[in-house]
Amino acid sequence: MKPIIHVENLSKAYQIGQIGTGTISRDIERFWMTKILGKDDPFLKIGETNDRSIKGDSDIVWSLKDINFEINQGDAVGIIGKNGAGKSTLLKLLSRVTSPTTGEIKVKGRIASLLEVGTGFHPELSGRENIYLNGAILGMRKKEITRKLDEIIDFSGVERYIDTPVKRYSSGMYVRLAFAVAAHLESEILIVDEVLAVGDAEFQKKCLGKMGDISKGEGRTVLFVSHNMAAVQSLCSHGLVIDKGNIVFDGNVTDSINKYLDLGNKVESSDANISFGSDEFSIVAALYDKNLDLKNSFRSGEAVIVDLNVSAQKEIDFKNYVFELKIMDNFGNIISVVSTYLSGFVIDRKDKRITLRVDIAALNLMKGMYSINLVVVNYNDTSKVFTIENFITIEIIDSLQLNIIREINPRLHGNVAFKSNWGII
Repeated sequence: MKPIIHVENLSKAYQIGQIGTGTISRDIERFWMTKILGKDDPFLKIGETNDRSIKGDSDIVWSLKDINFEINQGDAVGIIGKNGAGKSTLLKLLSRVTSPTTGEIKVKGRIASLLEVGTGFHPELSGRENIYLNGAILGMRKKEITRKLDEIIDFSGVERYIDTPVKRYSSGMYVRLAFAVAAHLESEILIVDEVLAVGDAEFQKKCLGKMGDISKGEGRTVLFVSHNMAAVQSLCSHGLVIDKGNIVFDGNVTDSINKYLDLGNKVESSDANISFGSDEFSIVAALYDKNLDLKNSFRSGEAVIVDLNVSAQKEIDFKNYVFELKIMDNFGNIISVVSTYLSGFVIDRKDKRITLRVDIAALNLMKGMYSINLVVVNYNDTSKVFTIENFITIEIIDSLQLNIIREINPRLHGNVAFKSNWGII
């Protein structure tokens, strides 16, 4: 089968901090070097990988670097990666919203794109007029659009406001109509970015069903970007994993999701300094999966191992101490508490350095970001409690498995009880 999309040595560079490429002299020099002399652009040689977590030395970054792949007609492809990996840049290049710095893209057929809320809509025109406008941009005749009009309006669920200027639409109404237009007008390729997250759960399910029909039933090609791994797995058969502007995996969707989960960053906890009288020690944490690989991204229901590395200048009797990890949601609510006390574990050790390890059998949390607060209490001075907020952060990638157990006293210990075992390694 011949590919409908062929991408070869595709790269996109951006200059940080300014619009355009800088001075006129720089533009002339670049034009002379590249167009007249046929040499490589000297300014791109100093470009750096787009890693937002570090401060670079160059003002030019590669959002994408030497991307190569092919997509066949009828494929449903999930493009996955962390924020800033280059997914949206790739879709903009494929949609011809922006042009590549180097490389080429060959596309056979018309592309309908849904990249951002309101992309391709004129705010002063009504919903009905924007349907015709989008169809015309795709190269469709008015007769073809009219034939699909009722189906588009019905799918969008905004019939009452179809003759109202779209600038008065809510973001949810905007994306409903935009998706309905992109999905129903007869393009060979449908590109959908994370914009569907704006819609409600019912509409997201409706959209996923429509994209499945487009790919499997109509033989059209779908490119889908999402952080919802359950949605990617249900819709797509193929996956591209992008990390720091590079394709790190190209294969079936299950293997792609596993590769994405393996990209979980090493955990860097804050260095907590604890002081109870003459007892002074510091604690640094690390998160592992069941294979003892450092990471902070997990599936719901996956096993998690937390190490607390405790060090002091003098020997400390840790039998006097209780250590707690409070898992908190974004609103500051306690989801669960994992504690040496609640587990009945006594740290029967006098030492300068110990590593406490807690195995959480299944992290039954919904998709999202969570913070873990560290709490340390001394039995001999219970009036003093050390609490280190946001000690660790943890990300749940998806919620494919849920088996939530209700705690007896949610006010004190959260709404979820995790089976956990404490020990010293």
